[in-house]
Amino acid sequence: MYSEWRSLHLMLQNEQGHTSVLHSYPESVGRDVANAVVRPLGQALNTPSAAGNESILKSDKEVKWTMEVICYGLTLPLDGETVKYCVDVYTDWIMALVSPKDSIPQPVIKEPNLYVQIILKHLQNLFAPRQDQGPNQIRLCMQVLRSVQKLARESSIMARETWEVLLLFLLQINDTLLAAPTVPGGIAESLADKLIGVLFEVWFLACTRCFPTPPYWKTAKEMVANWRHHPAVVEQWSKVICALTSRLVRFTYGPSFPPFKVPDEDASLIPAEMDNECVTQTWFRFLHMLSNPVDLSNPAIISSTPKFQEQFLNVSGMTQELNQYPCLKQLPQIFFRAMRGISCLVDAFLGVAVFKNKGCERLPIYGISRPRSDSAPPTPVNRLSMPQSTATNTTPPHSRRHRAVTVNKTTMKTSVATTKVQHQPSSTSPLSSPNQTTSEPRPLPAPTRPKVNSILNLFGSWLFDAALVHCKLHNGVNRDSSMTALATQAGVEFRRKGSQMSTDNMVSNPMFDANEFPENYEAGRAEACGTLCRIFCSKKTGEEILSAYLSRFYMVLLQGLQISDFVCHPVLASIILNSPPLFCCDLKGINVVVPYFISALETVLPDRELSKFKTYVNPTELRRSSIHILLSLLPLPHHFGSVKSEVLLEGKFSNDESTSCDKSVTFLSLKLRLVNVLIGALQTETDPNNTQMILGAMLNIVQDSAFLEATGNRAETGDGENDLKSHSRTNSGISTASGGSAEPTTPDSERPAQALLRDYDTAAGLLMRSIHLVTQRLNSQWRQDMSISLAALELLSGLAKVKVEIDSADRKRAISSVCTYIVYQCSRPAPLHSRDLHSMIVAAFQCLCVWLTEHPNMLNEKDCLKEVLEIVELGISGSKSKNHEQQEVRYKGDKEPNPASMRVKDAAEATLTCIMQLLGAFPPPSGPASPCSLVNEATLIKCSHLPTLNKSSFRYFVLDNSVILAMLEQPLNTEQNNRCPSITVLIRGMSGRHAWAMQLCHLPRSARANQKLFLPESRPQPKNNVGIRYSVKHRPFPEEVDKIPFVKADLSIPDLHEIVNDELEVKHEKLKHAMSKQIAYETSLEQLKEEEWQRKSYPDPITECKPPPPVKDFQTARLLLSHFGFLSLEALKEPANSRLPPHLIALDSSIPGFFDDVGYLDLLPCRPFDTVFIFYMKAGQKTSQEILKNVESSSNIQPHFLEFLLSLGWPVSVRKHPGWSGHISTSWSINSCSDHEGQEQDELVLAEDTSGSIFNGEKKVLYYADALTEIAFVVPTPVESLSDSIESTVSDLDGDSNMDLLPGILKQPSLTLELFPNNTDNLSSSQRLSPTSRAKKLPPGRTIPPMGPETKVTVVWIEQYDDLENFPLSDLLSETSTGIETAANSNASIRTTIPEKEVPVIFIHPLRTGLFRVKVQGAAGKFNMVIPLVDGMVVSRRALGFLVRQTVINICRRKRLESDSYNPPHVRRKQKITDIINKYRNKQLEPEFYTSLFHEAGLKNCSP
Repeated sequence: MYSEWRSLHLMLQNEQGHTSVLHSYPESVGRDVANAVVRPLGQALNTPSAAGNESILKSDKEVKWTMEVICYGLTLPLDGETVKYCVDVYTDWIMALVSPKDSIPQPVIKEPNLYVQIILKHLQNLFAPRQDQGPNQIRLCMQVLRSVQKLARESSIMARETWEVLLLFLLQINDTLLAAPTVPGGIAESLADKLIGVLFEVWFLACTRCFPTPPYWKTAKEMVANWRHHPAVVEQWSKVICALTSRLVRFTYGPSFPPFKVPDEDASLIPAEMDNECVTQTWFRFLHMLSNPVDLSNPAIISSTPKFQEQFLNVSGMTQELNQYPCLKQLPQIFFRAMRGISCLVDAFLGVAVFKNKGCERLPIYGISRPRSDSAPPTPVNRLSMPQSTATNTTPPHSRRHRAVTVNKTTMKTSVATTKVQHQPSSTSPLSSPNQTTSEPRPLPAPTRPKVNSILNLFGSWLFDAALVHCKLHNGVNRDSSMTALATQAGVEFRRKGSQMSTDNMVSNPMFDANEFPENYEAGRAEACGTLCRIFCSKKTGEEILSAYLSRFYMVLLQGLQISDFVCHPVLASIILNSPPLFCCDLKGINVVVPYFISALETVLPDRELSKFKTYVNPTELRRSSIHILLSLLPLPHHFGSVKSEVLLEGKFSNDESTSCDKSVTFLSLKLRLVNVLIGALQTETDPNNTQMILGAMLNIVQDSAFLEATGNRAETGDGENDLKSHSRTNSGISTASGGSAEPTTPDSERPAQALLRDYDTAAGLLMRSIHLVTQRLNSQWRQDMSISLAALELLSGLAKVKVEIDSADRKRAISSVCTYIVYQCSRPAPLHSRDLHSMIVAAFQCLCVWLTEHPNMLNEKDCLKEVLEIVELGISGSKSKNHEQQEVRYKGDKEPNPASMRVKDAAEATLTCIMQLLGAFPPPSGPASPCSLVNEATLIKCSHLPTLNKSSFRYFVLDNSVILAMLEQPLNTEQNNRCPSITVLIRGMSGRHAWAMQLCHLPRSARANQKLFLPESRPQPKNNVGIRYSVKHRPFPEEVDKIPFVKADLSIPDLHEIVNDELEVKHEKLKHAMSKQIAYETSLEQLKEEEWQRKSYPDPITECKPPPPVKDFQTARLLLSHFGFLSLEALKEPANSRLPPHLIALDSSIPGFFDDVGYLDLLPCRPFDTVFIFYMKAGQKTSQEILKNVESSSNIQPHFLEFLLSLGWPVSVRKHPGWSGHISTSWSINSCSDHEGQEQDELVLAEDTSGSIFNGEKKVLYYADALTEIAFVVPTPVESLSDSIESTVSDLDGDSNMDLLPGILKQPSLTLELFPNNTDNLSSSQRLSPTSRAKKLPPGRTIPPMGPETKVTVVWIEQYDDLENFPLSDLLSETSTGIETAANSNASIRTTIPEKEVPVIFIHPLRTGLFRVKVQGAAGKFNMVIPLVDGMVVSRRALGFLVRQTVINICRRKRLESDSYNPPHVRRKQKITDIINKYRNKQLEPEFYTSLFHEAGLKNCSP
C-alpha cells in the first residue's frame, strides 16, 4: 500500500530535537541549572495564590533559553521535584493551543504552534526508561498523555506541522517503551494500554482535521508491527477497528442493514465530525495497521525486531534463549485476540453479531467463539465463558429488519488467579456454559450483506493462513504451495518460517523450544476456522465463489477435522459449532468433505461425556451443532446413491488409512455410518432439544428409506461391511459415567458389521431398530421430560404410518410401550399431576389411536386387545378392573369413577370410539372426506318419492343421554315397501352422524334371496287319472256264505214267493216300482252332485283354511325400541339418586328451533381439522401482492413446487366436498348438485392453467384425511376484481347446495329446506374479494359452532433462502382466514389474534442438488419443537410431502394440547346433545308415551 513512499523511521532516529545544550556540560552542571531554573516556574504554577499571576518570562529569548533547561530537566532522575516541575510547566504551556492563560509566556501565546512542536519533542525525554522509578514516571507520563489527549481534542488552531509533530511524538514514545521485550511489572506493561489508546485516538482526530500523509501511515504500520507482543496493542486495535467498522457499515449498507453497535466508550474514539470518505480511508488503513496478524503465531517473526535483536546479545556476545522472554509466551493469547477482532469484523459485515455489555469481563487465555443464538457468528469475546442470558429472542426473521449487530467491550486483564481457575480440574469450565441448555433462534445474515468473495478479498489471506497455523499437511504437501496470491512475498516468507514450527520441526530451531508452546495457538487457529465457516455458510442463493477460495477452505476443513494423531480439539469444535448450515448452501464440491465430517461426528456424538471438549465449549452446544450437520448429511446417501467421488483428498476419500487409495467409495456406503452415528447420538443424548432433533431425523431417514424401497430403487451397499469395520474404531462407544441409566442395547460401535448391515440396510430394519430404541427410552429416561416425551410419541405416530412390513411383535412392542407409558404417568403421585402431565397422557392416547387405525389387525391378538382395553378403562375410570396385586375383578358398577383428569377421560373415550367405530371401517364407502354418513333428514326427504313425507314424519328419541335417534317409519322405496318391516334411523352420537336402514327379518338370508312376496304355499292340484279304477259289486255277505248247506232252521222262514198271493203280489209290484223310481231318482241326484263337484274349483274357497295375509303397515319405531329393550318401565323411569334423565327420552321436534339445533350439531366436526396456507416466493420479492400473483401461472413457479403440492393431498371440489375445505362457510356440507353440474365444473377447472392457483379454496383445494384428522391445503391467490367477485358470488350462490346444515350461513332459498326462511339476502360483492379471505356476514341471531383454537400453518416455498427475512407474514395473515376467527360465540382466547412470532411457518428452499432445506419458525412456549421437520433439516423429494404433512399434524395437535379452551370433537358433540335434550325433551307421562308409539308420527296424541 505504501511501497512507493518513504518511511520516517530513519528521520526519527536522527532527530535531535529532544536534546539540550546542557547535555554538553557535565551532569552536575546541568542538574544544578535545571533545579534552579525550573523550581520558581513550577512553584508559581503549583501555588494557588500565584496561579493567576503573569509569567516571569517575557521575551522570546527568555522562553527559548528556559526551554533548553526544561528539556534537560526532563532527563533527570525522578528522586526530586525537578522533573515534576518540568512536566507541569510544559503541560501548562501546550494549552496555549487550547485556551491561553496568564501563566503562559506571551511568546508562546503568540506563536503556539511553533513552541508546542518544540515542547512535544522535548517531552520525549520523559518517556525514556529509568531504573527503579516506575510509579513516579508512570504518574508523570500519564499526566503528559492526558494533556496531549486534551490538546488534540480541544485545539482548533493546530497547524498541520503541529499535528505531524504530535503524531511523530506519540509514535516515538510508543516505540521507546513498547518495542523492547516486555519486562514484567515494568513501565511499558503499565502504560501500554494508555499509550496505544492515546495514539489511536489522536490519530483519528488527525484524520478528521488534518489527514496524515502516506509516510506517516507507513511509519505507523512499521512501528506498530514492533509492538505486537503487547496484548494492549491488539486489544486497542480490535476496539478501534470495530468502532470504525460500526461507522462504515452504517453508511455503506444503508439504514436497512443491521446496525453494528459498539460500547459508547469505544464509539466515542471516532470523532463525530469525521465524514464518510474519511471513515472509509481511515478504516482500510487501520485494518492493515497491525500488518499480518498471522505473524503473531510465529515467535520467530515477533522476536526479529531490532529491539529484540539488541537484547539477544549479552555482554559476552552469547545469544540468550528465546523462551526467556515471558512476553512471547503471551503470543497465543494475543494471536487469539487478533483473530477474535477479525472475527468481529466479519460478523459486522455479515450482520449477525450480538452485543452483551459486561463491565468486568476477563478474556480467557483461549476459547472458541461459536455462532450466536445457536448458529449465528460470535462476538469478539468468548461468549461461552459468560453466563447465558435467560431471555430468549423469539423475534421471527421477517420482523428483524433493524436487528442490532453489536460487539462486547472487554478488559484485557488476565491475572494469575484467573489462569488458575481456568486450569483447575472442575466440571464447570469458565470456557463453557453448563447452564445453557435451551436453543435460541438463529439470526440469519443480513440480506444485503456483501458477497463471500468480497469478504475473503479483505480477510481471506489472514484467515486461511491462521486456520493452517502449525499444521502438518499430509503426503508432503507444502502449505506454501496453496498460498493465495493475495499475500505478499514477504508475508509468504514469514509464514514459511512459521509453518516450519510444527511439532516435528520446532525442536530443530535452536532459538525455539517446542515444549514452551504446547498447542497454545489452537485457540487463534480455531477462531479463524470458525470465522471461515461462518463466511462460507453466509453464501447467498446462486452466488458464485472463486474456486481458489473453495479449495483453500476445503483444505482448512480437511486439516481441522483430523481425528488421527493430529487431532486438535478446539479447532474441531470450532468448525462443528460454526458449520451447521454448511451443507445447505449449495457450495460447489462440498460433498468431498462429507466423510471427514462423518468421522468428526463419530468422535463427538456417541461420546456421552465429551471430556476432551469441555475445556473449550459447552458440550450441549457442540452436540447440537453436530446434530444439525447430521441432519443435513442424512439424505445424501439415498439421494446420490451409487455416485462415486472422483476427487480424492490426501489420497483417500473415506478418511481411513486401511482403505486403498485407488478405491472409489459411493455415497450409499456412507449410509450405515450415518445411521450408526444417529443411533449412537440418541443413546447418549441428554439435552431435550438435541434429543428432539435426533427423533425428527430418525423419522426422516426411516420414511425416506421406505419410499426409496417402494419405488424399487434400492441399491446394494457393496462393501459397506468393510467400511463399518474400518470405521468402528472412530466411534467412542457409549459412556454411562454421566449417571444415566445403562443402555441395555449394545453400542453400535461395538456390534458386528453384519448386525449393522442386517439392521440398517433395509427400511424394515431401520423401523424395527427405531421402535426398539424409542420405546425403551420412552419408558425409562424420557418419561419424566415432557418435551422429549411428546416428540417420542410423535415419532412413534410417524413410524406407524411408514408402509413397511415388519414383524407383528415389533408393532405390538410399540403399542405395549405406549400403554405402559400411560400406566406410569397415571400412577404418579397426586402432587405431581399437572396440566403438563395430563397433556403427556393425552398425547399418548393419540399415539395409541394412530397405531390402532394404521394397524387394525393388531387387535386380532387377544393379549393386545386386552391390554388396550385395560388402558382405555384406566383412562375413563381411573383404575383397572384387575391389577397384578389383586386377583378379584372389580366390575364397572362397583368402581368409583376417578379419572386422572377430564382431559384424560376424554382422550380415553376418544380411543374407545376409535376402537369401536373406526377400526376396519375407514375409509367408508363415501370416502375419507367424511367418516360420518352423508345422509340427513333433508336428503332422505329428497330421495323418497312419497309426497307426504316431511320433517314431521321423523320420530326423535334419545338413548342413554348420548345418542339422538331420528326414526323414519315410512319406506323410502317400493323395494322396502314389499318386504319386511323396515325403518330408517339417523343416529347422532358423540362420534358423528350415521344412517341405518333396518328390516325385521325372520328368514335366513338364503331364503330371503329367493322370496318374492309374503304368500302361503299353494295346494297341489288333484289328479284323478292316477291309478286303475275298479267297478266292484258290494255284497252283504261274503260268497262263502252261499256254500254253507242249509239246515232245518234255515228253512223255517219261507221265501217270499211261497207266501205271496195276488193281493200281496199287487202290493209287492207297487212297492217294487216305487223302489226302482227311488233308485233312479237317487242315482240322478248322485250324477248331478258328481257333475256339480266336477264343475267346482279346487280347492274350495269356502271351505279351505288359509293363512292370514302379512301386515304391510308397521309401527317400526315401537318395534325397534321394544326389540332393543328400551320400552321397559325401568327404561322410562328417572334413575334414583341421579340427575341423569331416563335411558329413553322422546324429543318434541315441533318446538321452534329444534331443527336449527340439530343442524348445529351436524356442523360440529367429528375429527380435528387443520388448515395449511401455501405461498410461493420468488427471488427478491417483498410485497404480499407479488407473492400471491406467482401461482397464477405455472411459468412463474418451479415444477417441483407443483409436485410438492400434489404430494400433500388430493384435489377436491369445494362444492362437492363433505369435509373441511379451509373455510367454515363451505365445510362439512352435503352435496346435492347434479352430476351434470359437477361435470361442467370439472371441465371449467381443467381448462384453466394447471398452476397452484386452482387450489385457492374457491373451487378446489388440496385435501388430506385419515381416520383421526383432516387437513385442507389452500394456495391463496390475489384479490379479484369487483366484477369477477360479483360473478363468482352469484355462481356460488346458485350452485352451493351444501349449505343446508350451516345455521346462519347464507344460501339459495330453494335449497334451504325452509330451515332459515329469513336468510335470503344476497351477498355484497365486497364480501368475496379474496377466495381465501372470505368473511361472509352472519345474519342477526345466527351463530356458527365454536371450533376451538385456530390451527393453521403457513408453508412458504422460497427460491432464495435469504428472502425469508423479507417475507411479509403480517400482510399475508389476512389471506389465511378460515372463518373460525370471526365466530361470534367463540370465547375471548380464541378471538385473540395470534402474535406474529407465534404463527407457525415452514420455509422450504430447493437446493441445487435436488434436496430441500427446511426452516421452521414460530415455535414458542413449552410446546416449542415439533418433529419430524426441525430447523436446518435437509430432506429429499420423496419424503418432503409426508414430512411437511406430519409436521403440520403435530404442530396443530400441540396447539390443541396447549390450549385451555379446546375440547375434543366428541366432547363438544356430547355437550350439544345434552343441550338439545334439555331444550326439547318431551315431558310425557308413561301412558302418554306408550300411546304416542301407536299413532302416526306428526299427529297430535290423544290423551287417554
